[in-house]
Amino acid sequence: MTRDEAIELLTAAGQVEDEAFPLLEAAIACAIHDGPFRDPQPVRTLAAHAAERLAERLATESPDEALTETMAADLRLNGDLLNYDSPANTDVIDVADSRRGLSAALSVFYLDAARRVGVKAQGVDFPGHFLLRVETPEGPVALDPFSQGRLVLPSELTRRALRAGLTPHVADRLDVLMAPVTDREALTRLQNVLFSRAIRSQDYEGAERSALRRALLDPDDHRPWLDVAAAREKQGSLAGALDALGRARTGDDPMEATRQMSVDRVRMQLN
Repeated sequence: MTRDEAIELLTAAGQVEDEAFPLLEAAIACAIHDGPFRDPQPVRTLAAHAAERLAERLATESPDEALTETMAADLRLNGDLLNYDSPANTDVIDVADSRRGLSAALSVFYLDAARRVGVKAQGVDFPGHFLLRVETPEGPVALDPFSQGRLVLPSELTRRALRAGLTPHVADRLDVLMAPVTDREALTRLQNVLFSRAIRSQDYEGAERSALRRALLDPDDHRPWLDVAAAREKQGSLAGALDALGRARTGDDPMEATRQMSVDRVRMQLN
């Protein structure tokens, strides 16, 4: 798959309803967009094996136990503490090879397997750390893919929320802490991580690519185009920055003033 083919797939994924969002294939396209001409088949093979094993375990185990044992024990998917900041930890092709990654990347495999066998699981955009919400007969539980899929108790969720800076009256509300996000939002969060890392390391080409993926995955959100514009401006691509700012145009949004200021600044550099 080429980078242009990946863009086509991401554009198509951005047009579908949330219920039909192709999480695994979109994640593969994100990886190929960053590093073209790689073989994505190991990702699909791992995902197929995960679904098969999960279906077997569900015959005797609860949904959360079956999901944890399948992904962490059988397939050895776990967080990478030693190389936490490695770009490979956000790339599903690399994760399929190493079986190590960030929580948001590991969650792609968890969620895909759950979808295939009918387990009700969703991502949770928890402050600073992506979690999973799994529905069980006793109620929803939180799993941490980064820590071998282990169960996160409500008391620990509250402690984590307080450490992340949430106020006590919010940190005690499990309905807020475990609010689910769509698969689209889960994959978008992964691109946000890549964008932040690229900006910090002054990799403005990488920052542009990750912001563009966010824009394609969620065309109703104009904000990624502001990041595309900023990354292009850092590279000296002023015409490209203006084009991205034009795509971010929204007349009734509070960010419109910021967008217009960016347009004026870029135009001054062109004159």
